[in-house]
Amino acid sequence: MPKDGFYFDAICRQEPIIEDEFDPANNLVEFSELRRNDIQLLVDAADKAYKLGKGTILSVPGTGFGDIALVPAMWMKQTPGIREIEEWYVSTIIRRDYVYKVFEKQCEIALKNLRLLIDTLGCKVQAAFTTGTDFGTQNGLFISPNAYRELYQPFHKAINDFIHKNSNWKIFIHSCGAIKNLIPDFIESGFDILNPVQCSATGMDEKEIKEKFGKSLVFWGGGIDTQKTLPFGTPDEVYNQVRQRINIFNHPTGMVFNAIHNIQANTPIENILAMFRAIKDSA
Repeated sequence: MPKDGFYFDAICRQEPIIEDEFDPANNLVEFSELRRNDIQLLVDAADKAYKLGKGTILSVPGTGFGDIALVPAMWMKQTPGIREIEEWYVSTIIRRDYVYKVFEKQCEIALKNLRLLIDTLGCKVQAAFTTGTDFGTQNGLFISPNAYRELYQPFHKAINDFIHKNSNWKIFIHSCGAIKNLIPDFIESGFDILNPVQCSATGMDEKEIKEKFGKSLVFWGGGIDTQKTLPFGTPDEVYNQVRQRINIFNHPTGMVFNAIHNIQANTPIENILAMFRAIKDSA
């Protein structure tokens, strides 16, 4: 963490890249079939929530294809393969066959784990968070729709089709930024829930995306701008934006309220309270 900072930086530990020695297995060492103890931990947590009458969303292991938060593998002592962020993004173009092979094996492992998870958790889970791979910047996509369809969509569909066929779980995708032009592809891939709904990004007007996609997707987020309004606005501005967003997203098909992203450091307590007051007043 930098001095006087609030967030840790990921330190890249990219091993030397030798093109002739590339092996997709190097980017798969962190993926494996779940052990009995792993499954039991999830069962215990789901049982606890179920007995309390709470809903459960399962973060499915190994289904976040190309999630850049995971590529550096900060938790591993050794990081073979392509682990540097810029190198990974470049590889999705110049080494696409390599990345595709990584995704193929990753998907194979994930489907085996999903079979176990669905069989053991069943109706105690209501939604499955399968991917947090971001495809948008503040101002646009950083992947073309065609590249998404060629590299990511086949695996998203394989995972989502399996879940829909074998369970009643709804499927949750997180993708930040200006992703409006990919939303039809997300729907075609079988996603049911979209987060974080970054209305502050280019083209992500809340009224427009609700009108266009609200019958096909549940919006889980978009409730308050965490870049500007929540940290820097007045309590009245926070209150008014929350009420407005709930009014737009909630009708007629409903929403799951959430801020666009995590509440940031140094956000005034008064603004957070104003957000909760607006939620309560909208009930």
